[in-house]
Amino acid sequence: MRFLPEEEQRRLVAACFTRSELTLEQLWMRYFALGGSLSLLELDAYLNGLVTLPRVDRDMVAHAVNERLDEVAGPARAPYSHSVQDAKPLHGPLKALVDLLEGAHRAPPERLPAVVAEAGRALDLTVRVYLADYDQRTLVPLQPGAGALDIDTTVGGDVYRRAATLTRDGTLWTVLLDGVERLGVLEIVPAGDAGPDDPALREQCRWLAALLGHLVTITTQYGDGLDRRRRLRRRDSPAELLWQSLPPLTGATERVVVGGSVQPAYDLCGTVFDYALSEERAQLAMFDTGARTRAANTAVVSALAAYRAARHGGASLGEQFTAIGAELDGRPGLPAVGGVLAELDLGTGVLRVLGGGFPAPVVVRGGEVLPVTGPAAPGFTSAGGPPPVTELRLEPGDLLALCSRGVAETADGAGEPFGRARITAHLVRDAGELPPEVARRLTRAVLTHGGGEFRQDAGVLIARWTTR
Repeated sequence: MRFLPEEEQRRLVAACFTRSELTLEQLWMRYFALGGSLSLLELDAYLNGLVTLPRVDRDMVAHAVNERLDEVAGPARAPYSHSVQDAKPLHGPLKALVDLLEGAHRAPPERLPAVVAEAGRALDLTVRVYLADYDQRTLVPLQPGAGALDIDTTVGGDVYRRAATLTRDGTLWTVLLDGVERLGVLEIVPAGDAGPDDPALREQCRWLAALLGHLVTITTQYGDGLDRRRRLRRRDSPAELLWQSLPPLTGATERVVVGGSVQPAYDLCGTVFDYALSEERAQLAMFDTGARTRAANTAVVSALAAYRAARHGGASLGEQFTAIGAELDGRPGLPAVGGVLAELDLGTGVLRVLGGGFPAPVVVRGGEVLPVTGPAAPGFTSAGGPPPVTELRLEPGDLLALCSRGVAETADGAGEPFGRARITAHLVRDAGELPPEVARRLTRAVLTHGGGEFRQDAGVLIARWTTR
């Protein structure tokens, strides 16, 4: 058996990829369907000669390119690391996944449910897709003939809340994820004698759900068909601007999981959050005006843009604070913006916090609440410089919560605010849940306290730090 030198293989694979007329994203999806685990960035780095890969990954990339070259018939095939016989035609689970990819190629978002159903038939499965609405109260079916599912009371909702896989009455339910973000659930009914507890079936469904989650997110970026199904009512323009400015509601690395929730989903006006995760640290931010006006919308978006620009440039917490203040000082007439900036060292657990006219973050540790206290400015301004940074060392498993003012200030019919005590009680009770679920439950509790109405925006950002 003759092995091809790695660099020569990479060069020829990259050349064949160029002739295949695939986009990088399309090549990655084909590679992913073959069982690959590289990220899109790692694949791009390999094709450009920036990283090396194990032989099995190199050959999966080559095979993904060759599948496309076979379709267009003509160009030379990409070389494997060693001499091999021609691959046999695809069949079984792999064929179903590849068919799903091919069916989604250039398909409008509205066609995705039919493509999923066809892939399910290739696996002898009936597959129904449910996506969470923006209030995170209901799972909305994409295929006709199925009713909506309440997230708090149904089996499908239980699967969504716990990001789990369950079997009930011959049906397999599994969470639909894009990476780590919860999008909804799949209801899967095996045909014939196959049982939902069969390990091979569960593995096939896991791959199907993972691939479908990516496709839902990708198709939503260039069409409104799936997004429209998730909307239970019209969203006004200020809320639309803020939602488009938010990061995914869930983010994670090996050392930290972050989850957020902002409500009211269709009338959001003066609250946003942001985060950025890397190998070394997690950077978190919450901005709020305490008002529900168009000017409040403009103010928090301006603060968010200034924060991101400073963060992208490598600015420290103090420099970020000053940059936000300078942006807002240069826009007279806008309401004051309060907020919290936080930076967590993922190696040591050291948390550094800067606050400006905002409730202090809360740390939950083993059923106890550790408030993060320290000096804070009345709001973001460039005058006088930032306040001193407050430091606290977290322990593995600690839960960090940033809440907007509207969470504590939302009042019931008698005028009693939700208050700090209720916030901490909910955080302690739900500390063992996934961070996005902790955030969802807290904003739902605020809504219930307010009699089913948000008079102020309620924003919650939760982070849990762990060792590797």
